Amino acid sequence: MYNNNNQINVSPSLIKGLLWGVAGIIVIIVAMAFIRPWYNVWSQEMEGKAEFAKAEQNRKIKIEEARANLEAEKLNAQAEIERAKGAAEAIRIENGSITPTYIQYLWVRQQADLSNKTVIYVPTESNLPILEATRLINNGKQN
Repeated sequence: MYNNNNQINVSPSLIKGLLWGVAGIIVIIVAMAFIRPWYNVWSQEMEGKAEFAKAEQNRKIKIEEARANLEAEKLNAQAEIERAKGAAEAIRIENGSITPTYIQYLWVRQQADLSNKTVIYVPTESNLPILEATRLINNGKQN
């Protein structure tokens, strides 16, 4: 390596190795210059295919949701038809006459659905509820 004259001793094998190394780096750079554009095209093609597949899946999901909504609407319509048939049958059974007593009965039956109510106002002959104003007055007089 160093001789007595302070000169660098370069062997031919060292020069040969350096040349092969530089040649290898040049080959890699040239190869990347040609391969990179092809890779970019391939990468964009794959991204496009992925986006297309996602769009196709989203379209299928929307179609299935629309079908489910249609089926639900059909079932709701059938339920409404059955309810109307039941109401028509009830009116037919009553011979088309609804008495005030029957209306009062329906009103009282409806009040049964109100589970947390403690006071129920029942309509009188004039269809006005019985007010409890006198009950409070009477309770005040008793004390």
